[in-house]
Formats: sequence, structure tokens, C-alpha cells
Amino acid sequence: MKGNPKVLEHLQLLLNNELMARDQYMAHANQFKDWGLDKLHERLHHEMEEETEHAEAIMERMLFLEAEPDMNAQEKANVGSDVATMFRNDLQVEYDVDKALKEAIAVCEEEQDYITRKVLTQLLDDTEMDHAYWLEQQLRLIDMVGIENYIQKQMS
Repeated sequence: MKGNPKVLEHLQLLLNNELMARDQYMAHANQFKDWGLDKLHERLHHEMEEETEHAEAIMERMLFLEAEPDMNAQEKANVGSDVATMFRNDLQVEYDVDKALKEAIAVCEEEQDYITRKVLTQLLDDTEMDHAYWLEQQLRLIDMVGIENYIQKQMS
């Protein structure tokens, strides 16, 4: 089934975002592991796996629509050097993905591609209700209890 060029353009942009997010979460998860922040490592490793699942869902849809996903078009990850910066960088990625998903969903509506819209709506739910919400919550906790107390709580 040949896909709509506008929809495919947005799917490629979303794939780029998901691959970059996956790489950024992977880098942050491994930094946390190296620092002994096992709870944060576990959570960000989970986020990395979900971003991989999102990328796979987008790729599967692109292939179904007879497009060739470009795996080399992703942006550079923005890896932080401390916990709060890492969270802020990850949250910015989630906000960017959220915006791109909403734009893509609107294009799917315009082009009457309701199946792609359904796929993207599920990704939007994960992005808003799980990823971004959790990061916002962690940044609030850091503000409330201080970075030292927060970090201490993240050790095994």
C-alpha cells in the first residue's frame, strides 16, 4: 500500500526523533549505572527500550506504506553531565517529540490515514503520560529536596 508523501515525511521525522531519544536515554542510563545510581539506570534503560519500541512501530508503518526508513538521519543526542541537566535534556526531547507527534497526527487527519493516526496516538500517550510526566516529577523532586538528597535516594 503506497503511503501519502506528507504522512511519510512526518513518519521519517518521528523516526529520527525516536532514534535520537533512544541513544540519549542509553547514554544517560549507562552514566547513571557507572555512578552507582541503579534506580535511575533501571528507569532510563526502560525508557530506552520504549523509545526503541516506538522507532520499531514507526518503521513497521513506513515499510507497510512502501517507504524506506532512513536510519542515518537522526539528530545528535544531547548528553548531560549531571543528573538535573540530563533530566532537562531528556524532557526537552520529550517535548519536541510531543510536538512532532501532534503535528503528524494532524497531517494523518488531513490525509485520512486513520491507521497511522492510531499508531501515533498510542506513542503520544506514552510520551505525555509516562516519559514527560516522570521527568517533570523528578525535576520537581530535585527542587523540593535538593540534588544531594535526591541522588542519595537513587542509590541501591
